[in-house]
Amino acid sequence: MLRMFTRRSNDVAYFTDDRATELEGLRDGDAGWWLRGEGDVREPHDVAKVLSTSERSRIQGYDLVIAAPRPISILVALDPRNAPGVIAAHRESVRATVDYLEDRALVVRDRRGGVERDERARWNSIVSFTHGINRHGEPHLHDHVLVGARPENAHSVLDSRSLFVHVKAADALYRSSLRHELDERTPWAAWRSFQGIEHVEGLDEGYRVLWGGHFNQRGEKLNWQREDVLAAWERDRQRFESQGSVPAPHCNRKSLDEHSFAGSLEGRFDVARRHIVEAWSNAARFGQSPREMTKLIDEFYPALVNSRGVRELSIGVTQARMSGLVREKGPRPLIGRDFLEWSQRSRDRSDRSERSDRSR
Repeated sequence: MLRMFTRRSNDVAYFTDDRATELEGLRDGDAGWWLRGEGDVREPHDVAKVLSTSERSRIQGYDLVIAAPRPISILVALDPRNAPGVIAAHRESVRATVDYLEDRALVVRDRRGGVERDERARWNSIVSFTHGINRHGEPHLHDHVLVGARPENAHSVLDSRSLFVHVKAADALYRSSLRHELDERTPWAAWRSFQGIEHVEGLDEGYRVLWGGHFNQRGEKLNWQREDVLAAWERDRQRFESQGSVPAPHCNRKSLDEHSFAGSLEGRFDVARRHIVEAWSNAARFGQSPREMTKLIDEFYPALVNSRGVRELSIGVTQARMSGLVREKGPRPLIGRDFLEWSQRSRDRSDRSERSDRSR
């Protein structure tokens, strides 16, 4: 899940004071890490410089909270051996998500000559903090990504409407990337159901019940030590009741779910690139590399290659569904080296159609 909060203060002690020692020995380096920038991440002064604004704006910047789905967070508690791979997969996906936002959502409005334009922008520095628990000590792998309100070399602040309108697409891209990276770096496989529920293959659903993350009160902010959180997790597991695991679907794991993809676009009058990214990410049940996804979307939708901002270019739903290719080749393309290949299901359907025609 990706949530975005505005920051009206450059006080960053909340982030720099929390060493996130619950992930000590599992995470590469300290809790704080630079996606772009330099300085000591532990020094509030260096981190606060990320939050830049203009003289007219009260907003200093934004806190992008990017959290792994609950089952993937739970792996950090259950599988310490592979937990470093889970955390690395999360961080790589955080980087890909921020890259997407910077590439497609970060714009500055230019009103010169009586015409309003969205000018592409870039953040001067980006810093993030990786934590592994929530306020109640449950497994909760997430990052706080801090970015400034005024982009590099800009005289005004960014268009916040553009950031917020791209959040859903960025969130879907993060989860798709995480499913892909988890498969690349660990023995675990994550997948997304047609109903939009994130699962981990072979993980008992009883752990989702045990560490559900739902409480009546928010809880006190504490800095847990590694040994304390391990002891708490061990106590929690004494209350564990098995619920069984949800079997993964039997399908080509490198294919899109054409029903999910088409359903995501149902009811729209026009489709922007962000809608394609969201639909594609969610339809990749077992995930996909964001780099590969971008390449394929550019190939299938050349009219949207340079589309960005809140006023993105748009296309019709029929074109977005690739209806011409569907009529020619069948329901869905494979995600792989040759994206012009099509699924066995469509070939079987075509063969049946040909046999039916011959029988007449």
